[in-house]
Amino acid sequence: MSKSSHSGEPSLRLLRVGENVRHAISAILTRGDVQDPDLVRASVTVSEVRVSPDLRNATVFVMPLGGDPELKITKALNRNSAFIRGEMSKVVHMKYMPRLKFKLDESFDEASHIDALLRDPRVTRDLDHKDEEE
Repeated sequence: MSKSSHSGEPSLRLLRVGENVRHAISAILTRGDVQDPDLVRASVTVSEVRVSPDLRNATVFVMPLGGDPELKITKALNRNSAFIRGEMSKVVHMKYMPRLKFKLDESFDEASHIDALLRDPRVTRDLDHKDEEE
């Protein structure tokens, strides 16, 4: 059985592992187990975890409340990734615990950008014109 489907999408197994890792990391961050001055009182949303097909690496997409323009929180999470990985191993049972790499999730910004484009008066005018033709 292949690790990914024919369309290039991750397999159900990879999605399930990613979701388990996401829940474990979210719980660790919510409890405040990571002792780092840059993470004190930081509210971080773990939006997605993408696990490599060999399950040895995981990219963790995060969005700190209020953003992270200087990547201060993202860098702090990467500094503490070994600790988070160790804490995660107590909850998620796998043969190999994946190495964690934290990245800022830019999908929220992209969604806002698309929303702004759709609200543009020129686009609205075109959509209204199309409705009149029908």
